[in-house]
Amino acid sequence: MTCMTLSRQQITLLVTLTLVWGFNWPMLKLGVSYFPPLSFRSLSMWMGLPFLALVLYVKKIPFKIPQSDWRELFILAATNMLIWHVLIILAVQNLSSGRAAILGYTMPIFSALFGVAAYGAVLKWRGWLGLAAALLGVVLLLWHEFSTIAGKPLGVALGLVAAAFWGLGTQQIRHTRIQVPTLTIVFWMTCMSTLLMSCLAFVFERDDWGPPPAVTWASVVYNAFGVFVFAQAAWLSLARNLPPLASTLSVMFIPVLGVFSGAYFLNEVLHWQDWAAIVLIVVAIASVLWPSRTPQP
Repeated sequence: MTCMTLSRQQITLLVTLTLVWGFNWPMLKLGVSYFPPLSFRSLSMWMGLPFLALVLYVKKIPFKIPQSDWRELFILAATNMLIWHVLIILAVQNLSSGRAAILGYTMPIFSALFGVAAYGAVLKWRGWLGLAAALLGVVLLLWHEFSTIAGKPLGVALGLVAAAFWGLGTQQIRHTRIQVPTLTIVFWMTCMSTLLMSCLAFVFERDDWGPPPAVTWASVVYNAFGVFVFAQAAWLSLARNLPPLASTLSVMFIPVLGVFSGAYFLNEVLHWQDWAAIVLIVVAIASVLWPSRTPQP
């Protein structure tokens, strides 16, 4: 794996993405606390979809996808969006937002393993160091949660399976043969996922439908614009243009933000393991993004 230097635009995207996705986890918990989870997710996607289309129109980005690419596009939509969003929102319903965030962001470990096993990626020592540091950091963040999450195995399983599919999807989007702009791919993936998510919500949750309370609408709006209009497009753009391990490990601060925002807003106690996890995740990110020393001629 080649280490690389990020451009200013990529750094700005990563920082903004970390903030938007990091603060989204408590918003998700608020959303599913008062409204069925699949229906909540569907509402967010329906609200965000027209504005995503408007972005393509204003930027004069073509909507057209070649007919030969639709099968691959559906696979990308399934792994990167549909399965991930369905399973992780159900995990959030069963776990605290912080625990769900930490489990969801085991994704870089799964992504790296899929890269080696399925795509013949070769990790140098810095890649393996980053992977090990990220894994140990996640374990430390979960240190004081093991006894709690052990009593909710369904939520844990949903979070881990969601992370595995997202990791697979990250590798797939990196190796896609679809030669259209990333925003075009994001738009049609969102369309497919919105329709299928709405069908699932109708089948399983229609008996629980009712007027969403104000707090649910606030969470829906945040997800519609923060996640489905901005974050999803920003993430897939980075995943297509950065090496897979670099793009995945670079978002590892999101669960850290979740833990520390919980400490700030909910007065949760921090332990030495949390501080050690921050150091390890900084090491993980630096190991793949810090530029290599160029040998002198």
